[in-house]
Amino acid sequence: MTASTPPLSRYPVPAIAELPEDIRARILEVQDKAGFVPNVFLTLAHRPDEFRAFFAYHDALMLKEGGLTKGEREMIVVATSGANQCLYCVVAHGAILRIYEKKPELADQVAVNYRKADITPRQRAMLDFALKVCQASSEVGDADFAALRKHGFSDEDAWDIAAITAFFALSNRMANTISMRPNEEFYLMGRVPKAK
Repeated sequence: MTASTPPLSRYPVPAIAELPEDIRARILEVQDKAGFVPNVFLTLAHRPDEFRAFFAYHDALMLKEGGLTKGEREMIVVATSGANQCLYCVVAHGAILRIYEKKPELADQVAVNYRKADITPRQRAMLDFALKVCQASSEVGDADFAALRKHGFSDEDAWDIAAITAFFALSNRMANTISMRPNEEFYLMGRVPKAK
C-alpha cells in the first residue's frame, strides 16, 4: 500500500497467517479460485466468530438451489446495494453479475436504475419486491406477493428475495461503516475478455 492508497478498512486487517485455521483455509480457497482475495474476507476476519456466521448465511442464501438463478440473486444484491449506496457491494457483486449474465453493461444499469435496465419483466418484478423490502419493508403486503406470483415466483422465492435483500442490508451497512474498499480487480471483471 502506498501513502496515497486508502486502507482496506478503518479497523485492523489481520494477516492471513495469523487467522484461525478454518478462516485461513476459506480465504486461501477463495484466492485459488479467484486469483485474489476479495477484501470482504480480509476485513471481516477482524472478528472471526462474526466472519463464520456471515459467510455461513451468505452461502445459505447465495449458493442454494431454488427458483432464482445465480444471476438474479446478484441482481438483487446490486440493485439494493445501489439503493443503500454501498460502493463495495455494488462494485464486487456488479462484477459477479456481469460474469453470470455475460452482459458487461447490466450491473451498471441495475445499480443506477433497474427500471431502465435490460432485464425481463419477471426480473423487474423481482427487483420491485426487493427494493420494497429494502426501503419500505413495513409496507410489504399480500399485493406484493401476488405481483410476484404473476411472474411465476413462489412464496419460497419471495422469502429468498427478502432474505438476500435483508442480509445485504447488513453487509452494506457494515461495509459503509468500516469503509471497506473494493478490490481493483473487480472493476474490470466481466467488462473485458479474460487474458489467455
